[in-house]
Formats: sequence, C-alpha cells, structure tokens
Amino acid sequence: MRRPRLRRSAAAIVAVVAAAALTACGDSGSGTDGGSGALDAPGAEVLEKATDKTTIEFWHAMKGANATAVDQLVADFNAQSGGKVEVKAVFQGSYDETIAKYKASVQQKSTPALVQIYDIGSRFMVDSKQVVPMHKFIEKDGFNAGDIEPNIASYYSVDGKLWSMPFNSSTPLLYINKEAFERAGLDPTKPPKDLTEIGELAKKLTVKDASGKTVQYGFNAAIYGWLVEQLLATDGKEYCDNGNGRKGLATKVQFDQETAVRVAQWWTDLVKGGYATNTGRKTDDAQAAFKSGTVAMHLESTSVLRGYVDAAKGKFTVLTAPYPKVSASSTGGPIIGGASLWINGVGHSDKEKRAAWEFVKFASGPVEQAKWHTSTGYVPINAKALDEQIDKDWMAKFPQFRTAVDQLHALPPSVASAGCLLGVMPQARKASEDGLEAAIVGSKPAEQAMKDAAASVQGAIDSYNKSVG
Repeated sequence: MRRPRLRRSAAAIVAVVAAAALTACGDSGSGTDGGSGALDAPGAEVLEKATDKTTIEFWHAMKGANATAVDQLVADFNAQSGGKVEVKAVFQGSYDETIAKYKASVQQKSTPALVQIYDIGSRFMVDSKQVVPMHKFIEKDGFNAGDIEPNIASYYSVDGKLWSMPFNSSTPLLYINKEAFERAGLDPTKPPKDLTEIGELAKKLTVKDASGKTVQYGFNAAIYGWLVEQLLATDGKEYCDNGNGRKGLATKVQFDQETAVRVAQWWTDLVKGGYATNTGRKTDDAQAAFKSGTVAMHLESTSVLRGYVDAAKGKFTVLTAPYPKVSASSTGGPIIGGASLWINGVGHSDKEKRAAWEFVKFASGPVEQAKWHTSTGYVPINAKALDEQIDKDWMAKFPQFRTAVDQLHALPPSVASAGCLLGVMPQARKASEDGLEAAIVGSKPAEQAMKDAAASVQGAIDSYNKSVG
C-alpha cells in the first residue's frame, strides 16, 4: 500500500486533537526521554511468569495484498509464541483515519497496545506522552539494532535514539515504460537523472495522433506533497527549520524556498507545454494513467511496484530508476516513506507492553522482513533480509525491486533525508499541495503560490507548539 494523500477532514483536526490528546495524558505519561514508572520497558520475565495468554490489539492501515501480508505475519507470530501471546490485527482505515482514531482512543483512555502510524505522525506520537520509546526495549534486552537500515532508522530517531520500530518502509522511484522509450528511439536503461533531463525526454516521449490529440504523455505524477518533500531532500534542503525539527520544535516550513519554487515552475511548464498530464491530487488517478500505458515516465513510491508489474503484464514492461534530483549539482537523497510501530505504555500492563515488543522483534527479523519485502514491495528494514534465499530469488526474478534497495544504500543519512519532525506535518503536506496545484493550474505564479502555501500553515504550527511547549 502506498502512502495515502491527506484527507481534509483529518488535516483539520490535527492541531485541535493534538492539544486535547496531550491534555488527556495528564501526569501519567513520560517526558521526551521516555520517563519512568508506568512507561518503563518490562523484562521478558513478565511473560514467562504469566499463567494465562496475553492478548493485544495491533491497529494498522494496510489493505489489499499488504493486509494479507500483515495477517500472515500475525498468524506466524501467534503460532510460534507457545500460547503465551495472541496478537489481533485490526484494520483501522487509511493512515489518516488510523491516527485520527488513535487520537480519539487517547482521549477515551483506550489505546491499543501496538499501533502503526505513518511517518509524518511521528512528532505527534513523541509529544503525546503515551508511548514507551522503542530504545527502552532495545536497551533492556540488549537487542541488536545495528541491522536496521541506517537511513530508515534515522527518520524514526530523536537525539540518536529510536522511538518507534520501522515497519513498512518505502522510497520514491522513477517509473519508466520501456516500450515507450524504445518507440521514441531512447535507451530505457539510461534514465533521466534530474528534472531538466526529465523535461527534455518528456518532449520526445509525448505522442499525438493524426487529429492532434495526445495519446501518450511524457510525464505524470500526482500533485502529492510527499513528492515535493523528496525533491527538496535530493537537493540537500531541509523542509522545516531547527534542523528539520530535530534540534527543537520546528517553527516554520520551508517549502517556499528557491528549490521548491523551481520544482513548482518545472512541473507547471511541463503541463502548460502539453508534455505532462495533470491528473490532480488523487494518487489513484495518477497511478491509473501510468498503468494504462499512456504515460512514459512517472513518480511514485516503491510500495506500488508489485501492483504496477502485475497491471502492466501483456501491455508494457515496467522499469524502475532512482528518484530524480532537482539538478545535476544536487547531492542529497530521498526521504523514507511508509510507517512504523509504536508501543503504548499508558493504560497497558507490563505483560501487554512486553507482548507488543515481542511481536515487534519478530516482525523486524530478517526472515520475516524478507517475506514482507517480497509480498509487498516495501523495502526491508533489516539489512540481513536481503541475504535470505527467498529475497535473493525474488530480486533475481524481478530486478526492478533492486532499485529501491540500491538507492537506500547509495547515500549516508543526513538531516535533510531524515525528514521533518513537525506536529502538524499532515497539514503542512496539504498546504504544499495547495501551492503546487495553484501553480500548475495557473491561478498563481509559482513563487507566490509556494509562499502563500507556506504562510497558510503557520497558525497551525504556532498553535501546536504552544500546546506542547
């Protein structure tokens, strides 16, 4: 499952519920260091001494083939737990719907023991004072976290310590229609590396019929804020201030900077010139355009690769390439996407917290991550998963899956690629989409559009920061 676009209803409640949720925590939570007492990480002996089975709920947002993979993962864990633990996977809807339901559960004091929260919900989860930081369990058990991919771990870490366990991690890719390239006399094994090159090739890959109607566009992508975040990172630029919110609370977003304006103008020019189709913000529509074979180049997450390969059978060959950089001089790399697992401490017994951790350990192991990778297309968070035979066989059969892994390993972690920790990041993403769309449809010049978009989220940032300050 790819990362869904923010729904307006969820965005609208972020700042309000943030303050309410933090108030509901009272004094029972922890500080940013994980606190003590109720939120300590219990030892394994609490399960060993248990005389009955410990049952916990695991809230998630996976659907389709990814939900099937989650159910299998849970079934495998329950089977090997020796009757001590039973995890019940409960689908809660989209990422936005899941975090909205989680915030409601905080107020109702009925949180699940384990919850999957998308990347941009991380700042809220830290500030909620509901969770036991993952590093507490890691330190308690002497768990080897060194096998977690560094670029993935960096996103979910604060002050160098892991707060949640990465679960379904994605990275953006450039998707290519091989046959479209070949028909245009282009080499599909030599993909464009930056926006300028994409623009040049898009002109060559745009095809019109005898009546002048465009039957194939050179480029397409959803008007999706995540893609803007990725391009800023590839240019080494930070999305928000204070070290991307990692040296203190971020006080402003920075997608009105020169790089973002350049991206908006580039996109606008392609659509205006007729070399890119504007399918709007709905990611399903952009995906459908590429899967239909009427788009030659397309930006999307690696999490949709399995679906793309299946959909293109008999029509065209899907190839993948590294996500483009803004320019030839850009030296950064993209940001991790997807979601991670958080263990709730408030309102949960030591047995429940330990049971949740035992499942997290199981899910992050090399064998399970290899199964997860090959079943979904998400990047394995455990580097050793790539050594498993099932993964080796899969990569040999579908080399398109290697691109995301190679891209992940290409650059060391940086502040820019770690992503922005912002309490109202969902709203910020929507605002960037407002700006990008305004530029593309021509209602505002690109520079003004991105400037107004950044300003529009300032009130929400200030309100959130005041609620947690």
